[in-house]
Amino acid sequence: MSVSADPVASPPRLDALTGIRGIAAWLVVLYHIRGSLQSLVPQSVIDLFAKGYLAVDLFFVLSGFVLWFNYADRLRDGGRAQTGAFLWRRFARVWPLHAFILSLFAVLAVLLVLTGRPNASYPFAQLPLHFLLIQNWGFTPDMKWNDPAWSISTEMAAYLVFPLIVLAARWDRFSSLVLIGIAVALCAAIAGVFAASGAVSLGLEIARLGIWRCLGEFCLGIIACLLWLRWRSVPGGSLWAAIACAAILAAGLFLGWPEIVFVPAVFFTAILALALDRGIIARWLATKPAVYLGEISYSTYLSHVLLFILFKLVFVDETMQLGWAGLAGYLALVALASVSLYHFVERPAQGWLNARRPGWADAPRIVLAK
Repeated sequence: MSVSADPVASPPRLDALTGIRGIAAWLVVLYHIRGSLQSLVPQSVIDLFAKGYLAVDLFFVLSGFVLWFNYADRLRDGGRAQTGAFLWRRFARVWPLHAFILSLFAVLAVLLVLTGRPNASYPFAQLPLHFLLIQNWGFTPDMKWNDPAWSISTEMAAYLVFPLIVLAARWDRFSSLVLIGIAVALCAAIAGVFAASGAVSLGLEIARLGIWRCLGEFCLGIIACLLWLRWRSVPGGSLWAAIACAAILAAGLFLGWPEIVFVPAVFFTAILALALDRGIIARWLATKPAVYLGEISYSTYLSHVLLFILFKLVFVDETMQLGWAGLAGYLALVALASVSLYHFVERPAQGWLNARRPGWADAPRIVLAK
C-alpha cells in the first residue's frame, strides 16, 4: 500500500516506506522457497533466508504507522461517523485479492480430492473462517490454506481496534518521553506474551500468538508515526533513530537475546529512522521502481505460495530442488503475477467496492483540524 493521500485529504507522501514494503515482500518469498535452494546457495544463505518471516513484523509496524498517518486526524475529528468509512476502505483494500487467491486454492483442493491426492492442508470445514479473514483469531490450532493470509487476518483485528485507539486519548499531546515509554512497554509486553508461552521466536505458535504479535507491533507503528510527526523537522532525528536501531540490533545479536526481546524494537526504530531520513537510502527507496515494487507487494505476498505449489507440480522433480533456470522462472512468474493481479484484480476490486459503500460506511467529508 502506498503511503499516500486518501482522496479526502492530501498529506505528504513517504514513498520510502512504500519501497521498503516491496523488499520485505520478496524476503517472505525467499523464506518460503529456501528449502528448494539447497543445491544452489550455501547454507549460510539458506539460514539468512530462514529469517525472512521477520519481514512480517516490519509489515505490522509499518501498517500502524501508515494508518495513523492517513486516518488518525480524520477519525478523531469525525468520530463515529468516520469509523464505518474507515473500516469499509480497509475491507476493500485487503479482502478482494485475498478472496480471489483463496478461491484458487479451493479449486486446487477440489482437484486434489477428485484425483485422489492428499488434501490435509486444505480442510474445507475451515474455509469459511478463511474467507471471513478471522482464521487467526484463535478459532483454529494451526495454519492451513494460504499460509501468508494469517497476517492479513490479524491485520483485520487491528483495523477493528484502530478507531478505538485513536479515540481513547489525545496521543499527540503526550510528551516524547511518554511515547517512548509506551513503546518500551509494548516491546516488553510482546516479549512477555511469547515467553509465557515458551516461544523464543516470533515465528512460533502463529495460530495462537500471531494476533498478539500483530497488535503489539501495529501499536508500535502508531507510536513511531506520532514521534515522526513531532521530530520530522528536527535536524539529525533520522541519525539518532538509526543509531538506536543499530545499538538495539547489535546488543540483541552479540548478547544472544531471543528475537522476541529485540526484533520489535529494531523495526520500530528502523521505520522511524527511514521516515525521518532524507539521505541516499530514503531516496533510493522512493524511486519509481522501488515504489512500484511496494505498490504491487500485496499481490506478491498473497500469491507466491500458490504459485510455488503449482510451479513445483509442473516443473520440479521429486527432489524438490530448483536449478538456476527454475529459480529464475519462478521469480519471473511471481513478478508477472504480481503485476497482473495488482492491475486486474486488486485495484479494480478495491475501486469497485469503494464506489459502492453501504450506508453505514458513508461518512461526510470533513475539514481536518490543524
